[in-house]
Amino acid sequence: MITILVATDAWDPQVNGVVRTLKSLSKAARKFDAAITFLTPDGFPSVGIPTYPELRCALPRPREVARRIEAAAPDAIHIATEGPIGHVVRRYCVRRGLSFTTSFTTRFPEYIAARLPIPEVWSYAALRHFHAAARVTMVSTPSLIAELTGRGFTKLGLWTRGVDTDLFRPERAIDLRLPRPIFAAVGRIAVEKNLAAFLSLDLPGSKIVIGTGPQEAALRRQFPDVKFLGPLRDERLAAHLAGADVLVFPSQTDTFGVVQLEALACGVPVAAYPVTGPRDVIDSNPVGVLNEDLRTACLSALKISREACRAFALTRSWDLSARQFVAHVRNIVPGRSREAHAA
Repeated sequence: MITILVATDAWDPQVNGVVRTLKSLSKAARKFDAAITFLTPDGFPSVGIPTYPELRCALPRPREVARRIEAAAPDAIHIATEGPIGHVVRRYCVRRGLSFTTSFTTRFPEYIAARLPIPEVWSYAALRHFHAAARVTMVSTPSLIAELTGRGFTKLGLWTRGVDTDLFRPERAIDLRLPRPIFAAVGRIAVEKNLAAFLSLDLPGSKIVIGTGPQEAALRRQFPDVKFLGPLRDERLAAHLAGADVLVFPSQTDTFGVVQLEALACGVPVAAYPVTGPRDVIDSNPVGVLNEDLRTACLSALKISREACRAFALTRSWDLSARQFVAHVRNIVPGRSREAHAA
């Protein structure tokens, strides 16, 4: 059994793809003889983030981080985020000559540029430096690997995402009591998610938004006919998602978008722009429509078979995702590389 400590700045009570991915990884990794523990913001003081007012930023004390790592005594360390915890753990590893892995999960340069006059090239340079010390930087899609390679990132490895098909399934659907068709968007309500591009569309039926965030109040005022349902989790999220007709994914900055797989597992097709994330999830499979004209994508998605969506999602398990993750980590642990190839 290999023990892996995952350091992450993203954790409860945040509701996002990074948190869902890490929790799903922890469960699935046990099948591959790996036990995962987490070093999270829990127990550290925190401050508000000016550009993310609904979130808190942990202020990790280096000595306490070192104590937690040494108490866990892991075989390997993985840094999941580039925040304060990620930086302190990176410094700990570098100073002690410890190999570690990282993952690129969020397009912070685009998020920051949308709020502050900081060029993306500066932020990408900082991220390049951060990940350069890792033995492997795990990336969720082939197209993102190609993009990051073009930006000068090295030592990249594929770590795909999966979906819990027992939680997200068509049978959970509830009657949303809204005129059909129902177009749904799920995620953080913030400028980088490009929700206004969806909400401003002239579409039949109803639009719903599941989630919360700094742009919520403004969008509620701007689009009074849209139903904002707030943040939903687990069974409630699955039930509302399965009750929709199309998942609309207007983001052009996400590195993957786990909610796309969650919708497909519920039998709900996807409408999105042809960008990284949707392009990798949907590709040419008949489970969604990618189009620069988002309205066309939404209307065309209504014709897609819900059974085809479910069948596609059943092939995207968290087991495959965990197998990839554990294989990358095993390769940096002394004496474990041979085991990885044998597995």
